[in-house]
Amino acid sequence: MEWTAKLITHKFEKRIAVYFEKNAALIERIRTVKGARWSQTRKCWHVPNTEENRLRFKIIEPIIRYPSADGKVQLKKFEDWLKSRRYSENTIRTYSEALKMFLTYFNYKLAAEITNEDLILYNNDYILKNKLSPSFQNQIVNAIKLYYSTVQNKKIAIENIHRPKREKLLPNVLSKEEVKRILEAHVNVKHKVMLCLIYSCGLRRSELLNLKPHDIDSKRNLIFIYQAKGKKDRIAPLSPKILEMLRFYYAGYKPSIWLFEGQSKGEQYSAKSLQSVLKNAVSKARINKPVTLHWLRHSYATHAA
Repeated sequence: MEWTAKLITHKFEKRIAVYFEKNAALIERIRTVKGARWSQTRKCWHVPNTEENRLRFKIIEPIIRYPSADGKVQLKKFEDWLKSRRYSENTIRTYSEALKMFLTYFNYKLAAEITNEDLILYNNDYILKNKLSPSFQNQIVNAIKLYYSTVQNKKIAIENIHRPKREKLLPNVLSKEEVKRILEAHVNVKHKVMLCLIYSCGLRRSELLNLKPHDIDSKRNLIFIYQAKGKKDRIAPLSPKILEMLRFYYAGYKPSIWLFEGQSKGEQYSAKSLQSVLKNAVSKARINKPVTLHWLRHSYATHAA
């Protein structure tokens, strides 16, 4: 069976993309590689860019380039500005990495000397040439625009970096039967309740993990979600059936700080462990297609429509 592999940048992380025709045996083999994930947008499997995986998939590491001394100073100023405006840690990391890539490309020039013509060059010679995803391209454009309008206080014709049209992909929505099999796959009460909350209440991963016992209003059947995406508070309805499951879970586990805690008392449940919970449930349910927490969350809205 033929396959190819190459280095990619996926969500600002260096990864190794592996391409091959759909084959159950190969899919099972690549799943055994630690950190292997499926990308719905890229239509490929990708694994961590480690020395072991580079040897395994015969990848030659390219020469690493860095921003100039001026570029590093500008990055620090940009990060400080983002922190002062209380951007989330994830946004700071994403925007900083995007600007770092841009300033690295022009490490032979001062940031203040970069022109609109350079922006067009970067778009054509780096973003398009390396086949970076549309969402990645948009993130880079947003970071460059924000940096020049704030730190540099310079008017940049950012429209010269053409924003890609959004891809119109069919949603990878699970059927009701598939969701039922996933939610019933776990015997562990905690794991079952976590997945049920994501599905029935439309919770994001971070929203679920940041819940505390007092965020559940059992009298009004509501969940209070504080400082969610965009630092906004919101409320989600809670069905009587899920409330009963929560009561049963609470009586057995008695969480102290977080609603869902790790192995140690008071320790927040990790995102990696939650991902494993879903992966195990999908495997036990014998669902033969990629399933993410994102699509589990969005499936309920489709079923309720």
